[in-house]
Amino acid sequence: MQRMAHPDGELATARAAKRKSTCMVLSSWSTTSIEDVASATSKEGVKWLQLYVYKDREATRRLIERAQDCGYTAIALTVDTPYLGRRLADIRNRFRLPPHLTMANFADTGKAQVGKAESTSAADNASGLAAYVASQIDPTLSWSHVEWVKSVARIPVLVKGILTAEDALLAVNAGVDGIIVSNHGGRQMDTVPATIDVLEEVCRAVGGRVEVFLDGGVRRGTDVFKALALGASAVFLGRPVLWALSYNGEDGVVEMLDMINEELRLAMALAGCTSVADITRSHVRVPSQPRL
Repeated sequence: MQRMAHPDGELATARAAKRKSTCMVLSSWSTTSIEDVASATSKEGVKWLQLYVYKDREATRRLIERAQDCGYTAIALTVDTPYLGRRLADIRNRFRLPPHLTMANFADTGKAQVGKAESTSAADNASGLAAYVASQIDPTLSWSHVEWVKSVARIPVLVKGILTAEDALLAVNAGVDGIIVSNHGGRQMDTVPATIDVLEEVCRAVGGRVEVFLDGGVRRGTDVFKALALGASAVFLGRPVLWALSYNGEDGVVEMLDMINEELRLAMALAGCTSVADITRSHVRVPSQPRL
């Protein structure tokens, strides 16, 4: 929903990612379509699609097929949202997309609107996004759904939303091609651990069988350094992209990525690392934490 932050929205982010030779993960709920983002970046931009499993299985299949046809190179399947968490800010603000915006990947399907412009019922006056998820997203999400997505996709499938060693092992056994350690920005469930606190547990459980990535809480280059030291192959950025878009669109995102990269370069230099391969577990201290 990046066009809420800037008129160019996802197009600006995709172009910035291409300029910096990095990957953009496009949300299924993007306010710009899969095809338009692909056209804006040509074959040079690395693009993945973030995916939810809809009750309408054919709608889910079609998203995968469209992404593949447009040159997206992986699917990031979100597995922590069978229901939307209780997001009090969204309820208080009665969140809904502005009238001029829709979920562009669902034009003409009846799935593009989030919240009504006018409403009289108490339920509709709560979060429009929560109502959308309840009506559209499959709440029976299980590992069989992951296997189904794998059977449809011709490109790698990663699962996003893993926070424990146990789930990491289940993901590997389900045949996923990668794991994204994520707590959905802390918005799905109160008191879940920070992703950096469970990253090492997940990496140890996986044992190198698939790549492990991290998102959530990455704000500085030193955050990237710590994640790499604890086993992540790479990290993803969420809120900083929205802040950068609001500040200055595409150029703002490029400036933000430059800042993160420069902070990482400096952290590496001060830690005595001349390459990413030099970053090891010995570069960070993590207090021991009992398993609850």
